[in-house]
Amino acid sequence: MTSTLHLSQVKLTPRHLERKAVIYIRQSSPKQVRDHLDSQLTQRALVERAQSLGWHADRIEVFDGDLGQSATGGQEREDFKALAAEVALGHVGVVFGWQVSRLARNNAEWYQLLDLAALFATLIGDTDGLYDPRLYNDRLLLGLKGTMSEAEHYLMRQRLNAGRLSKVQRGEYVQRLPTGLVRVADTRVIKDPDQQVQQGMELVLSKCEERGTCYRVLRSCQQHAIRLPRRHRGAPAPSALCWRHPSDRIMSSIITNPAYASAFVYGRRTCDPQRQGPGRRTPTMVRRPMEQWPCIRHDASPASISWGQCVATQER
Repeated sequence: MTSTLHLSQVKLTPRHLERKAVIYIRQSSPKQVRDHLDSQLTQRALVERAQSLGWHADRIEVFDGDLGQSATGGQEREDFKALAAEVALGHVGVVFGWQVSRLARNNAEWYQLLDLAALFATLIGDTDGLYDPRLYNDRLLLGLKGTMSEAEHYLMRQRLNAGRLSKVQRGEYVQRLPTGLVRVADTRVIKDPDQQVQQGMELVLSKCEERGTCYRVLRSCQQHAIRLPRRHRGAPAPSALCWRHPSDRIMSSIITNPAYASAFVYGRRTCDPQRQGPGRRTPTMVRRPMEQWPCIRHDASPASISWGQCVATQER
């Protein structure tokens, strides 16, 4: 500890203390922000560390606007951009993060920050000490930490995906049900007890069989001023229901959903990095062909149409 403190004092100069000390705080998801308060408190304790190294309280700034956002680069982090801008303007003497993973989970953003910090003589601080990106050994160590952070995120995703797929294969994975189907207390899936909801879904599915395309079914519903039931996303109760004018998106989501043919299907969609738009916060999802669906389990719910009808609809 004494050796680490001595090295930190050698790298730390009065010029650094004249500028700001920035404490960057981040957690990966809204659930972590809500449930893991200890992590936030631990990260905010870096304010005291900055004070112990000589920064006046007036020169310490906390950036916490990216709480609940991933650092993988898949979404825009406004506070991280503001932090990089402050470093580029020469206003920052040190950037503190509890770990490298708090600052970035991808090497593109991490090395961008390191390049700016080296150019404007800004230190990087974490739980292990202070680093000067202008020094070869410090730059090498920070680069390794960034690579390990990116690899750690990849391995975590692999483990989560493997665990989810294992539950799917065991038949224990619970999906959000489409409108018209509800899950009862013993996890069985039944048709919605509301007869109007059932009639609305069966009307659309029967017209699809009769008319052949989503567009024709949509036109028919619009001509007869038919509204369709839609359940609010994440709403657990049948009462959280609204009736909406039909649209292409609503019609397609009903007609192409295998759940109405009594099938549990996992992996109908996958993310496509090549279609990732600038500033988009979530990955672009694309449909897979039916032969590429990882899991299809029949007789998982009451059927409104046959599996043959579902396959024919998918082919169309």
